[in-house]
Amino acid sequence: MNVLGGLEPGALRSLMRRLTVSACLLGAGGVLVALAFSQPFVAVGIAIGVVLGFFNLRAVDRQVSHTEVDPDAPTKVLRRRVGSRSVARLAIITAIVLGIVVIYAPLGIGIVVGLVLFQLAFVFNVIQVVAKGGVG
Repeated sequence: MNVLGGLEPGALRSLMRRLTVSACLLGAGGVLVALAFSQPFVAVGIAIGVVLGFFNLRAVDRQVSHTEVDPDAPTKVLRRRVGSRSVARLAIITAIVLGIVVIYAPLGIGIVVGLVLFQLAFVFNVIQVVAKGGVG
């Protein structure tokens, strides 16, 4: 089931606006908690992780909008084309973050926490839109 593809026209814009606000608030809360525990590199990592989450979402959006759809081609081909690029991008991000965790753990762990906070905000906002009946 393609949940985001079934959104009403204005629902996606509303979802992105609420996602931006909630992810920034969660990220700011995480930064404040890290600073309260005197962990400035974790705080920087959290901010970087939230930004990476936005980067990934924008990259997926750009990738999907630039993918040419052949009406005669099976959906499996389209999914494979979009999916392989997404997997490659996520593999690169994962390798970089794991490398940072190995090199300097506080910064790397902060980035992982920031990515998790972004994903939580994303999932929570999608659930809200679906629960409110924004899917057509």
